[in-house]
Amino acid sequence: IFKQTNMETIIIKGNARTIGNKQAIKALRRNGEVPCVMYGHNLNNLTFSINEKDLKKITHTPKSYIIKMDIEGKEYTCVFHSAQYHPVTDEALHVDFLSISNERPVVIDVPIVLTGNSEGVKQGGKLMVSARKLKVSAMLENLPDTLEVDITTLALGKTIVAGSLSYENVNIVSPKSTIICAVKMTRAALGAAAAAAAAARK
Repeated sequence: IFKQTNMETIIIKGNARTIGNKQAIKALRRNGEVPCVMYGHNLNNLTFSINEKDLKKITHTPKSYIIKMDIEGKEYTCVFHSAQYHPVTDEALHVDFLSISNERPVVIDVPIVLTGNSEGVKQGGKLMVSARKLKVSAMLENLPDTLEVDITTLALGKTIVAGSLSYENVNIVSPKSTIICAVKMTRAALGAAAAAAAAARK
């Protein structure tokens, strides 16, 4: 039975900042801080900064989080939206967060977890994973931590697409044609199939 655990919440401390010039932003970055903006539900663009190490807790993981952003003692519930990186040093230059609330559905990427042993793999096929996350929409209390996809019955040459999945209280926003995984035919599998067919003819 599919068991859904709710998405984890992480607390991040932010520092309020006014929109500064390039020098002010450079000074921020030298101190290991990343300029951020939060916008969305009932919120004018809120500018602040967070520590680079704290940012990596959100960006350098396959997980997605509901974020409680503590800015000067005031708490905002948000999700990571996007980040701009330096093309050479790969350091984060700017980050956008999206404010969320209990009253509206939240759209966020959720990691996929494959479960079970595929029938096609047992027959010598090769499992090809194409998507690691799917974009979903759900109310805050229904956001799942992961999306489980059971591949037990996935046969040789078959594919699982986003449109074939369904979860309680969660809508999949990614295109229905998004390929999650497939079992590709291999030489070993072809050989086994041919041998089985030959044996059947005897």
